[in-house]
Amino acid sequence: MKLKTKLITLVVAFLAAISFALPSQVNAANTDMVDTSNHNGLMTYDNYYDMLVHYGVKAVVQKVSEGTTYVDPTAKYNLASAKQAGLYLNGYHFARYTTVEGARAEARFAVAAAQSAGLPIGAVLATDVEASEQANNSYAANTANNKAFMEVVQAAGYRSTIYTMGSWVGTKMSVDKGWIADYPYNTSRDRYTSHHAWQFRSDQQFAGSYGNFDVSQLYDDFFTANQTPSPSAPVTPAPSQPAKSNAASDTDYAQTGVFKPSTTVNIRTGAGTGYTAVGSYVPGESVIYDHVYIRGTYVWARYLSYSGQYHYVALGVNGGESYGSRSSNAQTYSHTYYTVQSGDSFWSIASKYGISMYTLAANNGKTIYSLIYPGESLYIR
Repeated sequence: MKLKTKLITLVVAFLAAISFALPSQVNAANTDMVDTSNHNGLMTYDNYYDMLVHYGVKAVVQKVSEGTTYVDPTAKYNLASAKQAGLYLNGYHFARYTTVEGARAEARFAVAAAQSAGLPIGAVLATDVEASEQANNSYAANTANNKAFMEVVQAAGYRSTIYTMGSWVGTKMSVDKGWIADYPYNTSRDRYTSHHAWQFRSDQQFAGSYGNFDVSQLYDDFFTANQTPSPSAPVTPAPSQPAKSNAASDTDYAQTGVFKPSTTVNIRTGAGTGYTAVGSYVPGESVIYDHVYIRGTYVWARYLSYSGQYHYVALGVNGGESYGSRSSNAQTYSHTYYTVQSGDSFWSIASKYGISMYTLAANNGKTIYSLIYPGESLYIR
């Protein structure tokens, strides 16, 4: 009996000891800064404000460009949303360069992309050095290339640093004070305090936001200097006439989510105000979308109507106002309801959702001759 008690005591002590060393103890690090890019889609004021309030995030670093041909299509919108939420703004460029001249060309491209996206002068524009191009380059070449990139960026008024993996520091390049990625948390937490920041995980999830996020702990004010955050509530005016589409800014990507309008938005047959309006969504309703389009000034969501045809609603202005809130938790919305408005009929509501008015009435225990009243909630599906 004494031996059994002793063994249990030892086991409990052992489990208690190792629990403090497990990677799951990641919350002991400060979630000071979050990376965002096209991988996470368009981020709203609500997304960033939730990170600020519930997770302590105070800075964002948004991808703006890669190589000499790619501009991140979400950069302008995401930086504007982060600014509204009151976060410090920063950017990064994913490096592909292998020579000094190549580094300078990419730096010029990155500066132009950052300026176009609204990254404020004085903010950080980092170089992300982790690609196969650098893996196959020499230590001396990588060090010289990084220096050339940062010199061009700094001459343009931005500050710069190197983002890279912990295993590359001192082996693939020289890094004085950088932004270092190294996991797992429990083995790396005290290794990078002499640097600006340590990225300690790449799988952080935030409620209401899409995908996994890289998060970092800051060790100084490098990513928060030269700015005074001025949060402001998002403006959500009714959609008006947009600027003409600029083909150079048009892009699209697959993203599933739920959009809840905060103002009345038209339902259209295509991603643009030139397309026919076939109905509208109002505050209190929601729509599950499967694709996002940036067409000139506006951002659009696509969804499949019950008629089997695609329809589109405006999510907001690219880099400006949002017409509602979005979340990635589409699976939590298994039913759709509609709040009756003045002037509605079974026919007009059924036409909006692409279903039969007889089906709509039957779904709610009514006939098409039944009366419906403003404020009444009807079950659609």
